[in-house]
Amino acid sequence: MSGVVERITFVNEENGFSVVKIKSKGFSDLVTAVGNMASVNVGAVVSLRGEWKYDSKFGRQFNVYHYEESIPATVAGIEKYLGSGLIKGIGPVNAKRIVKVFKEDTIRVIEEEPDRLIEVPGIGKKRVEMIKEAWQNQKEIKNVMLFLQSHGVSTAFAVKIFKTYGSDSIKIVKENPYRLADDIWGIGFKTADKIAQNMGYDKESYARIRSGIMYALNEFANDGHCFAKKDELVNKASELLGVELEKVETAIQHMLEEKSVIMEEDDAVYLPPFYYSEVGVARRIREIIETKSMYSFYNFDGIIEDLQRECNIQYDEVQIEAIRKAVVSKFMVLTGGPGTGKTTTTLAIIKVFQKLGATVLLAAPTGRAAKRMSEATGMEAKTIHRLLEYSPQDGYKKNDDNPLECDVLIIDETSMIDIILMYNLLKAVSNNTVVILVGDVDQLASVGAGNVLKDIIESGMVTVVRLMRIFRQAMGSAIVTNAHKINHGEYPVLKGGKNSNFFFIEEEDPEKIVELVRELCSKRLPGYYKINPLNDIQVLCPMQKGVVGAQNLNTVLQETLNPCDISIKYGGTIYKLNDRVMQIKNNYDKNVFNGDMGIITDIDQEEKTVRIKFDDAEVEYDVTELDEVTLAYAVTVHKSQGSEYNFVVAPFTMQHYMMLQRNLLYTCVTRAKKVLVLIGSKKALGCCIRNSRSMDRNTKLAQRLKADTN
Repeated sequence: MSGVVERITFVNEENGFSVVKIKSKGFSDLVTAVGNMASVNVGAVVSLRGEWKYDSKFGRQFNVYHYEESIPATVAGIEKYLGSGLIKGIGPVNAKRIVKVFKEDTIRVIEEEPDRLIEVPGIGKKRVEMIKEAWQNQKEIKNVMLFLQSHGVSTAFAVKIFKTYGSDSIKIVKENPYRLADDIWGIGFKTADKIAQNMGYDKESYARIRSGIMYALNEFANDGHCFAKKDELVNKASELLGVELEKVETAIQHMLEEKSVIMEEDDAVYLPPFYYSEVGVARRIREIIETKSMYSFYNFDGIIEDLQRECNIQYDEVQIEAIRKAVVSKFMVLTGGPGTGKTTTTLAIIKVFQKLGATVLLAAPTGRAAKRMSEATGMEAKTIHRLLEYSPQDGYKKNDDNPLECDVLIIDETSMIDIILMYNLLKAVSNNTVVILVGDVDQLASVGAGNVLKDIIESGMVTVVRLMRIFRQAMGSAIVTNAHKINHGEYPVLKGGKNSNFFFIEEEDPEKIVELVRELCSKRLPGYYKINPLNDIQVLCPMQKGVVGAQNLNTVLQETLNPCDISIKYGGTIYKLNDRVMQIKNNYDKNVFNGDMGIITDIDQEEKTVRIKFDDAEVEYDVTELDEVTLAYAVTVHKSQGSEYNFVVAPFTMQHYMMLQRNLLYTCVTRAKKVLVLIGSKKALGCCIRNSRSMDRNTKLAQRLKADTN
């Protein structure tokens, strides 16, 4: 059958499955066609091959096996086609203007004489150039889409592939589809392998096995490991690839020779960035420690007394010990839970160094953590990336050749720093600088590979001060006292009175928990505390998936809290104006990083762009970049590290059994500043408290620090 596409009801970006409504001769009503037609547009004329099926829910449908698209011939069809969002720069308004001028000749003009678009009222030179480029790109993207479709691959990847390789896309994919896994974020080994298999690639080719090994090592890194034991790696890769163990071992040998992996005597196999970072961090810490401190000769008892008088504060013995050790050590860790005076002690350390004439720099891993550090100290604190002047073109401008100019460097929220970032930071520190790491070692480890803070403490090679005492002003907070109880393996006090800031609602039914979360965020908390739910409440979940996971709760909360109808869709997610969102990938071009939170401030449906305001900047995204951004009404506890929220609502159920660990619950509780509401089962909380063995990570930083560094 053939006809004109009147409406696109549904598109699954992942596999291209579409539901479209077609106006076809001989049918009084629109025909529903279903099948893989992801690149089809409203207004297009399509020829379809397939068969009629009856669906018990949706009725009669045309099941499409094959389709061909041609450009519409009528003026109305052309206007609908151009106005469908097919081409960046042409929305419904400009489509009407263009078709009014060129009528049936419109498509030929855009194709052959695009500069004539300047004749259209309201279209300037800049927009003409944009339309020319977009028309050419969409033709090329369509070719890539059809090529991928013929090899059974999601059309959602076509735009990304075209953006990366341009007009060479098909040639590069044909030569080595496994390059996709290395070059394009969001395309993993499995997708690349699917293309390769459909193209008839040899299952046992070196290119395939090498790519599978790299994928397996990256999976280990995604789980926080710096290396994999050779046996584990061989087994995992063999299972993934469906090839014999010997083939994988032979490929690893080749990879060692070409230096794409590194293996130590104990069979620890590293990807080079993790190996050089781990060895480098150990070496830099040792070099800094071995350089004598210029401040160790001062008698600063008087300085501390003056400071206490000036600030009208009395430091306890541990805080005074921390201040002394910070001044005489070259490398120190200050750790402690909430309410133990980490911020007060850090502030005192800064002031003592300033009285000694030292220049102090402050930094933290995320924008939010840096902002909190600035507010607490009254000094500028930067993110580590900004401190090191990172840019995608030049890398880190601050490095061993161009070190940071400071006498003292203080880093907050150090538990969040992974091994690669720590290496780049320490490379930019001169041996004469005093380094002080501040953080809560009992929180979750970094999202990236390594367990840096824990390993540094466990090595016994650096000075460590652990603040244990909860200060009186913090003792009134049930959040603080319960956090410490959880951390010590004790059950928290769940009975929250009228003036408490820690509440527990017992409920085991996941569907009822979702309704409770909705009600708390939209009515109960805003009503009682007179707050704005979009700005003040954060839902934290142990996991992404499941009924009470972050993904489902985001859909529910977006629907409830954001009634705005200005939206744009990408990859199965609807993004609305005023939505709260989170960046989930470091994007150095935009200067936004994994975990940064923002608000959607503008959606341009004609240009296919979205503007997002982060803490200190507004950033523009093309619609195809929105897979770097996720809704953030609900986020995982892992993603909440380094942030504090006034009001936290957190579901903990046995559905999350795999993730129920003490440090996860502890991290969740310590994110709440004013009020915490836990919802779920006492059994789930008990599982968390009993499970103190946070997942071990394959790292060798502690032993490298103890041993003579390579």
